Amino acid sequence: MKRLILEIGSGADLYGLDYSKAATRAVQETLRHSSITLFRALEIDHTEMNVVVTIGVQEPDKVSHEQVIAHIPRGNPELRIVFGGQNISDETGAVTSVVATCAIEAFIPDLSTRFSVVKRAL
Repeated sequence: MKRLILEIGSGADLYGLDYSKAATRAVQETLRHSSITLFRALEIDHTEMNVVVTIGVQEPDKVSHEQVIAHIPRGNPELRIVFGGQNISDETGAVTSVVATCAIEAFIPDLSTRFSVVKRAL
């Protein structure tokens, strides 16, 4: 498999300390950066794509894998939740906002047997 795409983004839950909500928002925001027309143009089925989603939050064990993975619309997703992101508290310490970071990588198989490059004279 070859990595074809890398997109990054972030998401937040400002008042609820909901790590899954922040992670889901990070995935949604990251996906909004991409429009992958390559698959349709080359007649490659999206099921041939492996998708690795890495989410960084301060408390990885508080993220629902099922809730986040449900927002990956294409490919064969793999979810990795790691330590990262940020927790930001107000001056009183009463309200903490959760910031999740996200990287989405799309991998496709080697397609060299299906396609060939033809050099044309200029």
